[in-house]
Amino acid sequence: MVEAPLLLGAIEAGGTKFLCGIADRNGSVLAEARISTTTPDETLEAASAFFAENIARHGPLSAFSIGSFGPLSLNPIAPDYGSITSTPKAGWQDVDLLGHFRRTIDAPMALDTDVNCAAVGERLFGSGRGLDTFCYVTVGTGIGVGLLVGGAPHGGANHPEAGHIRLPRADGDHDFPGICPFHGDCLEGLACGPAMKARWGEAAETLSDDHPAWDIEADYLAGLCATLTYVVRPDRIILGGGVMDSHAMHARVRSALVAKLAGYDTSMRSLDMDDYVVAPTAGPSAGLTGAFAIAYRTATRQWPMHWAEAASGSLIASTDKELSNA
Repeated sequence: MVEAPLLLGAIEAGGTKFLCGIADRNGSVLAEARISTTTPDETLEAASAFFAENIARHGPLSAFSIGSFGPLSLNPIAPDYGSITSTPKAGWQDVDLLGHFRRTIDAPMALDTDVNCAAVGERLFGSGRGLDTFCYVTVGTGIGVGLLVGGAPHGGANHPEAGHIRLPRADGDHDFPGICPFHGDCLEGLACGPAMKARWGEAAETLSDDHPAWDIEADYLAGLCATLTYVVRPDRIILGGGVMDSHAMHARVRSALVAKLAGYDTSMRSLDMDDYVVAPTAGPSAGLTGAFAIAYRTATRQWPMHWAEAASGSLIASTDKELSNA
């Protein structure tokens, strides 16, 4: 029996770049491009040009999915459904992502957060394989949390915003006001990469291993992990993003988390922290991978678990091609 053609379009929309791609039903990438995130008009028009060119070359899309930075309006009955809302990224407030692409692409569409899409990518190819319920956290320009519950991204009426919870101030960090334009000293305002630079006067990656910044950072991230542990009860917490790339941050967070859990609850005392708080392993384009998977699910009502079984890593984007602002 010959399977019907299936062509998937996807975007991982980030604050510094848009990764755009087209893939077939088996997860093989047929075309992809990296577009710098500038103004909404320039960026979205460049993305539209990529899809117009490749739809003409490969055929119409069966489904199209975007994994984007936010906050996003994901409630289908909301008047601004499909839009980026109160983002601190200048110029991108109230941009209607789905509306823009609906004008040029005739296909069923889906929108989710970049962290939920990365979580889907980790479930297929990375540290979430074999798990139905886990958290994916990115700590970089902002702090975002994606949740997979029962094997699917959790959204409810809208997506979680765990990066903006309030936590007790870490020892030695009572005076820094935080940088969140909405909350000041929420988690993101205290612990994202730009917050570390604002507090210490230099970028996180330049700080020495023994700098007090790392214990303060670990305290805040462990506070997030404790909250997720108590509320979600995940099988695993995956901590990614640029701030987690060095200085033994995963080990620091594990140690601080043990102290915060304080021996409460037998099931928590039995956690193997080395297996509970881990690094992502699906590669730098896990978000695009997850967006492709959500497009597949939009077209077929099933997750493409055969991708992971057939060719691990087949969806990891590799091109550094820049698409001009055409």
